[in-house]
Amino acid sequence: MHFDAESLTPLYQQIADAFADGILSGAFAEETQIPSTTQVAREYQLNPATVLKGMNILVDNGLIEKRRGLGMFVTPGAQAQLARQSKDLFYSEQVTALVTQARALHISKTELLTAIEKGYAK
Repeated sequence: MHFDAESLTPLYQQIADAFADGILSGAFAEETQIPSTTQVAREYQLNPATVLKGMNILVDNGLIEKRRGLGMFVTPGAQAQLARQSKDLFYSEQVTALVTQARALHISKTELLTAIEKGYAK
């Protein structure tokens, strides 16, 4: 994990994003414990309240859960939930932008689909 104090993205959001990326990639498997707030704060020299705020975003989204006396654990289905969210975001942002740009360049739907198929063939 890497956190940038100079980024426009708040540190707590960077923390939430880093853990979400770890869950999506499988680095943090479902039903396994993730590093504690204290561990993350100490390792990356962050305020524990900032780390907790980032983790609470994931708790609120149902991606991790607090187990009293044990720590934080990745919830079952968290990886699939993140994959769905990532796909939805990709479709709504990336594909829409691609189609908009293709139309501005007078690229036909057929030409665009052919280019996409070539990209997959590589």
